[in-house]
Amino acid sequence: MSDTGTSPVIPGSQANHSRPVLWLITLVAVGLSLFQLYSAGIEPLGLFYQRSIHLMMIMMLAFLMFPLLGPKHDRGIVTGLIDTVFFAGALLTGGYLVLFLDEIINRAGFWSQTDILVGCIATLTVLEAARRAVGLGMTVIGIIAILYAFAGPRGELPWLGAFLPGILEHRGYNLDRLVGQLYLGQEGIFGLPMGVAATYIFIFVLFGAFLEITGAGKFFIDLAYAATGRQRGGPAKAAVIASAGMGSISGSAIANVVTTGAFTIPLMKRLGYKPHQAGGIEAAASTGGQIMPPLMGAGAFLIAEYTRMPYLEIVKVSILPAIMYFSTVYLFVHIIALKQGMQGMARSELPQMRDVMQEGWHFLLPLLVLVWLLVMNMSPMRVGYYAILTMLAVAVLRFAVWFLFIAPRNGQKVTAETLREAVKAGLIKLVGGLELGARNAVAVSMACAVAGIIVGVVGLTGLGLKFSSMMMAFSGGNLLLALVMVLLASLVLGMGLPVTASYIVLIVLVGPALTAEFGVPLLIAHLVVFWYSQDSNVTPPIALAGFAGAAIAGAKPMDTGFQAWKFAKGLYLIPLFMVYNPEIIMGGSIPVLVWTAVIGFLALGAFAAALEGFLFTWMSWPVRLVLLPAIVAAFYPNLMLEVAGVVVMILAMGGNWLASRREANVAGAGPA
Repeated sequence: MSDTGTSPVIPGSQANHSRPVLWLITLVAVGLSLFQLYSAGIEPLGLFYQRSIHLMMIMMLAFLMFPLLGPKHDRGIVTGLIDTVFFAGALLTGGYLVLFLDEIINRAGFWSQTDILVGCIATLTVLEAARRAVGLGMTVIGIIAILYAFAGPRGELPWLGAFLPGILEHRGYNLDRLVGQLYLGQEGIFGLPMGVAATYIFIFVLFGAFLEITGAGKFFIDLAYAATGRQRGGPAKAAVIASAGMGSISGSAIANVVTTGAFTIPLMKRLGYKPHQAGGIEAAASTGGQIMPPLMGAGAFLIAEYTRMPYLEIVKVSILPAIMYFSTVYLFVHIIALKQGMQGMARSELPQMRDVMQEGWHFLLPLLVLVWLLVMNMSPMRVGYYAILTMLAVAVLRFAVWFLFIAPRNGQKVTAETLREAVKAGLIKLVGGLELGARNAVAVSMACAVAGIIVGVVGLTGLGLKFSSMMMAFSGGNLLLALVMVLLASLVLGMGLPVTASYIVLIVLVGPALTAEFGVPLLIAHLVVFWYSQDSNVTPPIALAGFAGAAIAGAKPMDTGFQAWKFAKGLYLIPLFMVYNPEIIMGGSIPVLVWTAVIGFLALGAFAAALEGFLFTWMSWPVRLVLLPAIVAAFYPNLMLEVAGVVVMILAMGGNWLASRREANVAGAGPA
């Protein structure tokens, strides 16, 4: 296989930039990447310093890369002046905090008018930068959140509060209070989402960029083709399996995305998956790593502590649901490969595994270092730093081997001039990698900045706790409705809290009600809440794992988030199955366990087929509609209904298989 690689898509490259702007983009991008490397591996910085400098340089890049009116319009005098004003706003946003952080902390809660003015400028600058880099949708959501904070009797827009339903009412907040929350506190723009973007998301996006410029990307593409090229959707299936393994030890869905995704997402794109599909698949699979024993993102230890059950017991009962989840993602991957007509390649068209390994085995070293350091429980940001250093060391070593041994053996004359040219080319590639990594991080960082605005409003108005505390009142004693309310509450809480914290808050609020009022077994109640606490990783508008996948895939964050949400449907359905079929967790006779497991896998497979409208071949709307009540029947704890649902699902999917065979026979009997 001569070449399986293509040039990377550089964000913002569609615009017609002048030469000074191009030089400025390179300067800022390289400076940002070097700053991130320094803070990741040499001198860690404080929270506000790290996040404010990161956001400042990201926004500077956004205003340089994306003109006011879009990539199809050149900068004129007026638009150039506006871009310059926003560029200055980006400098002010980060520079003000860096220069006056001590004074700002000392007057916490008693902000000066300058603090508030700069905070207003920062908020407007973030919203505009997000509009350019992410799209109008994310900016509109941020504006709605701000208007919601102002709605109320004590807010800037009291009349707006009259339009809010009773559950959404709050006291309302003035400009000073809101700006203090969004810009001058740790729960707004510089909160958890920005912290994630400014640390290990960026460092692993940079790692992915270096994979491309050193040639390691081509090696892994060839390796994947050699191993799975004959299968439909092979690299994507490998991504699902790799994410299950990596996620079980990484402890973070986002860290899982940026570690495995740096390798798997380019392979999926090369195979034919759209960028947002590739990022979504990786995000959904990586989120599953948090429910896969043994670590479960540290959740197994917490569940064991709360339920007073042995840790080993938590691990044992979590294995089957985790396998069900990954089987669902795997099936989605397979169906998409069939729908999009992805074909396996002939053996003659594929590289030989032996040749690929002989040429590029040394590129496995960064991956081995990466996995080893994660197992050693080193922080993901530091892991990414050492992985990048290992990648660069491997590239230098490869060049030295070529220069000292391979070139002379092949009769190539190596002179001082050729050496100088090679070193120059290497330095250009190095700068290109630093620039590409920074460019690729712009969209995801801006999405996280606006997510911070939403998080700040949720925390300020008490919306998250309000959802949780009122859940049971709205359920009216209906278990299914109560579980839906738990899901909504977990999503809102997940906007402002890490997964583990969201689980803790939610189980304290709704756990007693689930067990005492609805009779859900204690362990299942904890597992349901823990599973649902993962949904902020894959559910827009705050799909952090999806945003990380989008950064690597070069896709739009919101599009990728919706794809992750689709592929992660098992995250919502399997907890329901556990509640209505508790024997799959609590144990029972072997026949009952086998039957429950079989109908669970069958129902999830039927759901994936009904959602995609495809299994072995295209599925008609009547068949898809018939499958839905059959899936519900399989979930319901009644043997007769379960049997009826299973029969309908087998008939529908069996009929789809027969239809595919008839289509194949008709195609084979066509004119010679």
